[in-house]
Amino acid sequence: MKDVKNIAVVLAGGKGSRSGFNKPKQMMKLAGKTVLEHVIQAFQSHEAIHEILIVSNMDCIEEVESVVTNGRFGKVKAIIGGGSERYQSSLAAIDATRHYCKDHRVQLIFHDAVRPLISRRIIGDVIEALRSYNAVDVVIKTTDTIIVADPRTNTISGIPDRSLLRNGQTPQAFSHRTIERAYGIAMKDPSFVTTDDCGVVLKYLPEEKIFLVDGDTGNMKLTYEEDLHILDKLCQLRSTLLDVKERVQFSLSALRGKVLVVFGGTSGIGKEIADIATAYQAKVVVAGRSTGIDISSLEDVTNLLADVAREHGRIDFVVNSAAVLVRQPLVDMDQLDVAEAINVNYVGAVNVALASFDYLRDSQGQLLNFTSSSYTYGRSMYSLYSSSKAAVVNLTQALADEWHAQGVRVNCVNPERTATPMRTKAFGIEPEGSLLSAEEVAEKSLLVLLSDYTGQIFDVKKTK
Repeated sequence: MKDVKNIAVVLAGGKGSRSGFNKPKQMMKLAGKTVLEHVIQAFQSHEAIHEILIVSNMDCIEEVESVVTNGRFGKVKAIIGGGSERYQSSLAAIDATRHYCKDHRVQLIFHDAVRPLISRRIIGDVIEALRSYNAVDVVIKTTDTIIVADPRTNTISGIPDRSLLRNGQTPQAFSHRTIERAYGIAMKDPSFVTTDDCGVVLKYLPEEKIFLVDGDTGNMKLTYEEDLHILDKLCQLRSTLLDVKERVQFSLSALRGKVLVVFGGTSGIGKEIADIATAYQAKVVVAGRSTGIDISSLEDVTNLLADVAREHGRIDFVVNSAAVLVRQPLVDMDQLDVAEAINVNYVGAVNVALASFDYLRDSQGQLLNFTSSSYTYGRSMYSLYSSSKAAVVNLTQALADEWHAQGVRVNCVNPERTATPMRTKAFGIEPEGSLLSAEEVAEKSLLVLLSDYTGQIFDVKKTK
């Protein structure tokens, strides 16, 4: 029996011009990476995928090659040109993989390059279904009532039974022999009308059953510009880290030998980050006003990082948890307090970023910022804190985009209300058990540092 060869075919032939984008949709940025990178990474990281083939429009091939090279996606074995129609891209993939059929039982998993949040579960279920079926589709149940319209009168001509309806997604997967045979018949049909690959099998190989795998709502397609905002939020939800203690301990062992600088590391969350990282044998340098470092001074930050790099030879991670919170109406604030809030919370974040870049580029490391739940909505009594934390979020996302090509990751942690000296000073004593512990936030933050994510805002919530 021939060995199975699972080839993911990423269909990236679209140009995006009809949807209002100024570039192909697969090249738009999502959470610091192109949409295409998210797709490739999903298949690259799945152990059941043996190879990846990308079918691109000819205008984008060089850009796709750059994405693959910079991302070090070793499973990508070919990048080929497709056609102006989707079926032409599918045919190109079928032709490009035919040579494997002599020695392997080839299975092609076709996926839209503009569905960036394809999950491991879906990929695994599709491949498992191919053990019993030669054609597989991914669908979700239709939740809306579907109306059949009379085009002449613009009135309802029918309402189909919703329980029988599904919305199609991708991947669509086939044995090579099945999809090649279906298209072979289709190409001889003078009335052939463009459809998706499962539609070709359904019409031209009606005896072939197409198995349906459950998709999920997160596996959405980028169609319009506003979809990017939805996908970005879904990215944030998906990047929530597990709370299993054993996993935390095992993962944090990767901190051993890493050089970590923590601004704001003398108290609160920053101190917990420093303490935990030290326990896991990282080389930790703590900076704060009590150590003579003011992040509102670019000179202070620059000199400290230079000293660390000279002593340790590198800097892998930079954490900025420094902040001040003045809980007072803006019009009643002293000008010194106004200046301090802006200089520490925002200018300080800019200074840390500016001074860190060269070191993090050399180490392919990460900058980690902190925001507050108040960044989403300005709140009375701490307008400067809320607005500066919103600025830090935008700074994080912009830098993740700017620095991605240089291999520098930038993320931000957004903890719920946390028991820290800064919060106690502003709010006094609060009900026991109502706040996150600084230790819990610190553990999650260190897991973010060790992740491959960039451009993400990680919400840390209190577990019930």
